[in-house]
Amino acid sequence: MTGTDGTAAGTLVLAGTPIGDIADAPPRLAAELAGADVIAAEDTRRLRRLTQGLDVQPTGRVVSYFEGNETARTPELVEALVGGARVLLVTDAGMPSVSDPGYRLVAAAVEKDIKVTAVPGPSAVLTALALSGLPVDRFCFEGFLPRKAGERLSRLREVGDERRTLVFFEAPHRLDDTLAAMAEVFGAERRAAVCRELTKTYEEVKRGPLGELAVWAAEGVRGEITVVVEGAPDVTESLDAEELVRRVQVREEAGERRKEAIAAVAADAGLPKREVFDAVVAAKNAARATP
Repeated sequence: MTGTDGTAAGTLVLAGTPIGDIADAPPRLAAELAGADVIAAEDTRRLRRLTQGLDVQPTGRVVSYFEGNETARTPELVEALVGGARVLLVTDAGMPSVSDPGYRLVAAAVEKDIKVTAVPGPSAVLTALALSGLPVDRFCFEGFLPRKAGERLSRLREVGDERRTLVFFEAPHRLDDTLAAMAEVFGAERRAAVCRELTKTYEEVKRGPLGELAVWAAEGVRGEITVVVEGAPDVTESLDAEELVRRVQVREEAGERRKEAIAAVAADAGLPKREVFDAVVAAKNAARATP
């Protein structure tokens, strides 16, 4: 593709940045920072610390590109790309567009048939997976959960039957509530790992059942957090319909709504929610038919 002035269109470069230790910076990162025509940074102050740490002096124009201005700034950056500029996109840590700004710009560049490439770099998702001690052959990334308790529970129930290992980001001040919600939906014995401050001085990986981790987190946890949770069990628990109904009733008597109780029992037993629902309906119909 050529730009509006007849010149060849530029290139969008997504650059992975260290998630903690600056020594983990990809070798190509310094060269891209030095040679880019435009650097779009999630936080220009962090960019300054990064370039100083790498002993690089950018020659291109630096602009901010974060969640608050992503929509408005994207057309400006696309215009620069169409005009032939090499635009480097960096976020605070890790890979742009993975729970960070970038998706809109990539989509807009692709729509204009502009070349998009990447400087691969550190990833909190993959690092946490590797350190978790949980299965990594199949996994799914869920990003940040909703902040509101009800919405958070709903999202967790959506993945309650997911057999792949689950990866989440979470803010430290919400970690205890999130782990408690996970224990409620997935079961307190489901294995998990809380990865904190990865590659930094105070790196910590806390492994254990969700119930125990929720108690641990209640004391307060600091730093950047990635949570890895074991997928739903492959082998379903051997429970007959009568026991499924009894477990739902126990939860209802404790104050849970029936829909929530069914979802929780299904998650604990590793069964489809429909199977538990059908057992409850059948029991209800049988009770009505009994004289």
